[in-house]
Parts: sequence; structure tokens; C-alpha cells
Amino acid sequence: MKTLPSFITKITAALGLLLSTAAGFSAGTLTPKDSPHAPIAIRDHDVKVTINNGFAQTEVTQTFFNPNSVDLEAVYRFPLPQSASLSEVTLTMGERDIHGEVVEREKAKTIYESEKQAGNDTGLATKEGIQAFEFKVHPVKANDETRIRIVYYQPVPIDTGIGRYLYPLEEGGTDDVAAASFWNPVNDVVEGNFSAEVILKSAWPVEQVRLPGFENETTTEKLDEGHYRILLEKPGQALNRDLVVYYRLAQDLPGRVEVIPFRDDEKGNGTFMMVVTPGIDLKPITNGADYVYVLDTSGSMSSKLHTLTDGVARVIGEMSPQDRFRVITFSDRANDLTRGWITATPENVEKTLTNIQKLGTSGGTNIYEGLSMAMNDLDDDRATSVVLVTDGVTNQGIVDPVKFHELTKTHDVRIFGFLLGNSANWPLMRTICDGSGGFYAGVSNSDDIMGQILQAKSRILHESLHDAEFRIKGVKTFHVTGDLPGKIYRGEQLVLFGQYEKGGEAELTLRARLTGEDKTYRTSFTFPDLDTDNPELERLWALDQIEQIELRANRGEIPGIESDDAIRDLGLQYQLVTDETSMLVLADERFEHHGIARNNRDRVATERLAQQTRASAPHPTNYRVDTAKPFTPGNAPRITSGGGGGGGGALPPLAVILMLLFSALAAKLGIRREA
Repeated sequence: MKTLPSFITKITAALGLLLSTAAGFSAGTLTPKDSPHAPIAIRDHDVKVTINNGFAQTEVTQTFFNPNSVDLEAVYRFPLPQSASLSEVTLTMGERDIHGEVVEREKAKTIYESEKQAGNDTGLATKEGIQAFEFKVHPVKANDETRIRIVYYQPVPIDTGIGRYLYPLEEGGTDDVAAASFWNPVNDVVEGNFSAEVILKSAWPVEQVRLPGFENETTTEKLDEGHYRILLEKPGQALNRDLVVYYRLAQDLPGRVEVIPFRDDEKGNGTFMMVVTPGIDLKPITNGADYVYVLDTSGSMSSKLHTLTDGVARVIGEMSPQDRFRVITFSDRANDLTRGWITATPENVEKTLTNIQKLGTSGGTNIYEGLSMAMNDLDDDRATSVVLVTDGVTNQGIVDPVKFHELTKTHDVRIFGFLLGNSANWPLMRTICDGSGGFYAGVSNSDDIMGQILQAKSRILHESLHDAEFRIKGVKTFHVTGDLPGKIYRGEQLVLFGQYEKGGEAELTLRARLTGEDKTYRTSFTFPDLDTDNPELERLWALDQIEQIELRANRGEIPGIESDDAIRDLGLQYQLVTDETSMLVLADERFEHHGIARNNRDRVATERLAQQTRASAPHPTNYRVDTAKPFTPGNAPRITSGGGGGGGGALPPLAVILMLLFSALAAKLGIRREA
């Protein structure tokens, strides 16, 4: 019988030669706009992160120096993580700070251009793609420094007892980004110090924290059971590598419901974030199944193709005879590499391996045709899972998200999507996977291999709760997102955002089906009339609303013009940069000149006051509300196979996914670990 570590050793050795080719492009750079001038130097790059009770605040400050003899207009490009809300942009020019206010996109552009023509200090932050933001700055003074500061918030959910925070710096993986990097080279090396401070404050005990790839540059101080301070300093660091922070909660923590509220006016509506960690250890799936691997071979995959072919070959070679498989590849067109379902006989494996080794990369990304081919010739009597791996944004064939949603509804299959890189189209992947009851995950080159394998394996190879639905009674709630998850996977933490009318006693109910049996779980708790500790929740709720509007538009449930109006209104009210709004940075007197209210200034002041109060508290608040009457029985599930934690470093994302597939199949074969 084969053993897991020996197999991993072999595949890791085969992939090791490719580490240096997993190239990406950098964010956090300031590039002269449409000019042949010398690159702008990065003097320093400082990141401050606070993770506290389910969400994180990230503050980035960078100092740039223009070595040219003329003033320039420049573009600062930065990706944000999924579901992150940009709240502050500050420019420091000389001795003066100027701040940002969110206004309608076209209005912001018009004012920026007029201020630039007048020679005034100004900036404009716009959303330019799925997760990419651009910030135009004028003027970047000749032979002088310019400082840029941004602040954003993001949820940080727990998966099988592991928290993961991502600070994205590596761009690339898509054809568009690769082309832009070729024609517009930038300086991405910090001349001085690249530094980061991460403050982790958890109401639950934390066993260990980890920053893969930066172990030699970090110092970690444990201040309390759930309180850590991590410092990172690395001079001369290139801004082409993501910063990933993992933290592992203590063993045997209970399943739980946590409700974090905000209500600063007894006459107004409150906002809440509800975090549900089910204490339901779902059983493993033991029956045979069909797997379709849908693999991107477009031009942007060229540096990863060898990893792809070698990994798929090894996965296929380890499959159980009770499972069937197909391999679909796609670029401009899709191709059924296996020409239908095949079993893992020696003859079929040898033939498939020969064909895989002949694969090449070229063309664009036609995801729709690849998925369409994967849906052909399915057996209704066998459970089918589709594993979609892509690093690009669909740019060939059908690109309408509504068509993708309709496609996922044509067959009873689960689609598991894995997105490689920070420029990928996660709203489209969410539309695809949510429609099938599957899930999707982003993968960074800086992620740990073993952790990614074990977390995804835990979901794919265990039962799930079906037809899951949350309901809140007793207190009027509205605009609740996440209350109809459909399926809940093992170890998955559910995050619901919503608003409530006023304080009072509420009952939370979860109804679902498990192995054909109806299940109901209940608990009671109190919404407060007044709680001002977490004003950032309003922005997070509003962004969650925007994402739900985009999802409904992608499904064809609401017209585009209606969704655009709703997104614009939310962006203006809660000061969020969206596809319909931008953040305009001006001096105070110029905002007054243009008649722009200082809504973001007021909101930021409220947020900073709350942050200072939380920072001075010796311990984070425990927001669990179901202690007296536990919502679900038992402890929160943890990763149970593969031994201890973190893994030994990071590999290219395709290595992660393909080793994940091996791990799933290895479990079916009963492959054991070496003692």
C-alpha cells in the first residue's frame, strides 16, 4: 500500500524546479502616467493590520520619491482582497495631508481633471476591474517625496479552526495584466524597509500563528491566549509576493453563534454581523463518484503548464477503480482530452498520461465552453463533481454571467472552483459555484500547500447540510445576506450581515436536511438598543449588500440599470468605492468650493474613536450569544487527517490544487500515512 508522505515527496520534487517560474507582477507601485520618465522609487512600505472578532483593518503607508526634474501625474495600483471595503485614502504632499470623499464616478473624474488643470494637489481612486483599484495622483513633485495612505476592512472567517488573512501584492496570472506589465515596466523594489505589524486579538484561544515564506524576518510575541503581535521587517523587499497570515484556534472549541452589533442611535436601524460556527461533525462520503477536471490551458498558464500536466498525471495514476474521470482542457476552445469517461485501468492511464504530456498553452480563456463540455454525458445515478481550475478572467466565447448561472442549473453537479492570483474574476466564479451548491476558493502563491489540501478535502469528502435556511424572529431584521446558504460544508463558518430595527429578544433558527432527514437548530439572544463598539460593520454590511446585488444581476434576477443605481446609492451613503462611485482626494477648501459634503471625514472619525477604545481594552469582547442554549451540539469540526498543521512552505497554486485532488482520491483509496 502506498504512503502519503512518500507520494508527496515525489510530487514536490517534480514541482520544485518550477518555483522560480511562478512569476507574478507587483502591486503597491507608483507609475508615471503616459510618460517615458525614470521610474518612481519606493522609499518605504509599511503595513499595519488589526484582526479582531471576525474582521480585519489594514492600513498601508508608502513613501515614494520622484527622481525626475519635472512634476508628474502618476498611477498607484493596488488590489484589495475579496469583500474588502476601501474606507480611507490620504495623500501627503510636503507638510499637508489631503483626504478622500466618495462621489459619483463621472463627477469625481470631472472634478479631478479640473483640479489637475488648475495645478492643485489632487487624487482619484477608482475601481478598475474585479479587485483592482487605481489611484491617480497629481502632481508628484520633482525630486521630492509623496506619501500615500490607504485603509480598508475585510471579514476574516474561520475554516476548520484556521483563520487566514491575505494582504495581496502579487498581481498577474491573467493575459491583460501580463501585457500591461510588459508595456509599462515599474519599479517594485522597496529601497528602504518593508515592514508589517499584525495585531491578532481573538476572543477564543489561539494555539499558533504563521506567516509562510517570511519566517526568518518575523518576530512573534504572545501577549495572551488569544492576543499576538507579529512584526516583520525586510529591507529591499520586492512587492511581488502576497503576505498570508494563518492562525489556528485551540482544540475542542464549541460550535457557537456570535453576534457583533452596531447601533449608535436608538431611533435608527442597527447593523450586525452574525458568525455561525456549526458544531456538526458531518460524516465522510464513502461511495464511488465521478470527477471532471476542467483545466485552463490559455496563454497565461505557460509558466505553470508543466506543473499542471505532471500533477494531473499523478492524480489520475492514483485513482480508485470505483471512480471514473474525465479531463477537459480549455483556452479559446474546449477539448475533451479523455474523450469521455474512463476508468483507471493501466491501459487507460498510460494513454491519458501520454496525451497530457503533449499539452501546450495558447489563446484566450473560454471558461464557458470548458464547463459546457464538462456537463455532457453525465450519469444521473452517480454523484458528479466538477473541479474548475483557472487563473484568468473569461475573455472568449460566452461571457454573460447569466448564461453561466443557467448552465449550472442544467445538471445536478457540484462545481468546486479554484482561482489563482489576485486578478481573477471571483464574482463570476461565485455565480458558477453557488448556483451548483459547490464552493470556490482563492489561492495565492504564498499559501501553505498542506493547509489548502486539508481544508478543501474536509469539505469535498464529507456530507453537507442541504437546503439550509436561517431565520430570525422576535426582532425585525432586514437586508440580511447569507441567510439562505443552501449547503453548509464541514468546518465552514457562516457569516451573515444584516440590519435590525431595534433591540430585543430574538430567536435564531436553522432548518436543513442531513442524509434525507429534516434537522432544526435553535437558540435565543438579545439585540442591543445601543452598541457603538464596531462602526466599521456598516461599511462591511453595505459592501456585502453590493456583492449580493451583483450576484443577482449575474443571475439575471434584476436588470443592470437597477443594480447600478442601487450600488451607487450604497456607495455614496456608506462611502465605498464601487463601479459607480470613486474617491476624490482634495484639500479641505476645494471640497467646500465644489459643494461636497464631508461624509467620509465624519465616518472615519467615528471609526477611529472606536478603534482606539478597542485597542486600549486588555481583552477582545466575546460576542457568543448561545452559551446558555447551544445552537448546535458538539465541538466545531477540525482538520482530522494528514497530521499536524501548516506544511512546509508554499508552492505554485496549481501544485496546491492538484495535490488537493490527489488527497481527495487518496482518502477514497485508504492511503495511510507513514508512522
